[in-house]
Amino acid sequence: MSISRRTLLKASLTASAATLLTGRTGFAIAQDRKFNFKCAMNTPMTHTIYIRLAEAVERIKTQTDGKVIINLFPSSQLGSDTDVLGQVRAGALETVIMPGVVLANLVPMASLNSVGFAFKDYPAVWKAMDGGLGNHIRSHIAKTNLVVQDKIWDNGFRHITGWQAVNSPADLVGKKVRVPVSPVLLSLFKALGAAPAPINFNELYSALQTHVIDGQENPLTIISTGKLYEVQKFCAMTSHVWDGYWFMSNKKAWEALPAPWRTIVETNLAESAVAQRADSEKLNDTLKQELSTKGLTFSTPDTAPFRDALRKNGYYSEWQKKFGDEAWGHLEAAVGKLA
Repeated sequence: MSISRRTLLKASLTASAATLLTGRTGFAIAQDRKFNFKCAMNTPMTHTIYIRLAEAVERIKTQTDGKVIINLFPSSQLGSDTDVLGQVRAGALETVIMPGVVLANLVPMASLNSVGFAFKDYPAVWKAMDGGLGNHIRSHIAKTNLVVQDKIWDNGFRHITGWQAVNSPADLVGKKVRVPVSPVLLSLFKALGAAPAPINFNELYSALQTHVIDGQENPLTIISTGKLYEVQKFCAMTSHVWDGYWFMSNKKAWEALPAPWRTIVETNLAESAVAQRADSEKLNDTLKQELSTKGLTFSTPDTAPFRDALRKNGYYSEWQKKFGDEAWGHLEAAVGKLA
């Protein structure tokens, strides 16, 4: 009987050792794999998002001994924003970095931070987006077939350009203004009396050049890198919306990475996101002067009449209902009373 017990014990230990060996071997095999990810983005190579992201992917490549390579495809090379979002969800692309206002077509909560005239400055933005408001948005993105990184990148405050000056809501009435394919921005400009036109960014320059539309709205960095100053005359510093870029991965592709490598990717993306935020803020301080020398005439309208028009036309109450009381509570906790 004692021999039988020893035999059983030996067999048990052998099986356990085999299991452990298989686990270690399985991880070693995973470690030997190479991962070549593609990352779609709409910004050009001159944009701070591309520059800092390129630095991050180089560090990731080095720290994983060349096993994790993320290839960047700027300037919408892989398709429009809406196209590449579908490709990442389907697994045809592994990663994408895109604005929340565009992501909102899939995850409506991603435009919560883009409610008109919500944020007054950058400190308010980062406190909210790295805190409760950002966590609430990320929890909704996570319900899709996407894995979203913790730190959002800066797309800046959006301003209005046009062939004519915009100093009050009356100047927007009837004007064709390009906006991203974004419900919250479409609604905002409709409430201000404009005729918003949802056009993808890769079609924007030619639409302005041919006067198919009267104006557009974007951060100064996009106005600069997209050379929109060549096809517009005026810029109203309305700061009507702040938006950022979320870095997201296809869930299956992300989970295929060994855990230590996921940590390396997360750490480096967060580091570069914070650096890019600082770059963007500094750049905005100098871009106004630079763009003035390139032909844009600037104005800084009083934003109170714009907010009043939005309240009067039911914009805030409409979006409070759409987002729901819980989400709206997160927003107003960060920015104050809106509706």
